[in-house]
Amino acid sequence: MNRIENEKRVIVCMIRIYCLKHHHQERLCDECQQLQNYALNRLSRCRYGENKSFCNKCPTPCYQKTHKDQIRRVMAFSGPKMLFHHPIIALKHLLSSAMG
Repeated sequence: MNRIENEKRVIVCMIRIYCLKHHHQERLCDECQQLQNYALNRLSRCRYGENKSFCNKCPTPCYQKTHKDQIRRVMAFSGPKMLFHHPIIALKHLLSSAMG
């Protein structure tokens, strides 16, 4: 699986964890679904493609401020929980961030 697809998988998992714990729904609420659609679209259109860094280290961020703040909240909340909900995905993500 390529880098963009891995990033997409991670963000989908994180948004799902966030929505379940904050909005108490099995399926994504409208707000979280819109955020997920936005994030996946941005990842698909990343100008760096397979050479991309993590979004928080990108020299040319593509998220609008409101979405950037939402994603930051989701990641701060869901990141630590990824090891319990999706351990393999979380470990792969951690390893790829350590490798650059």
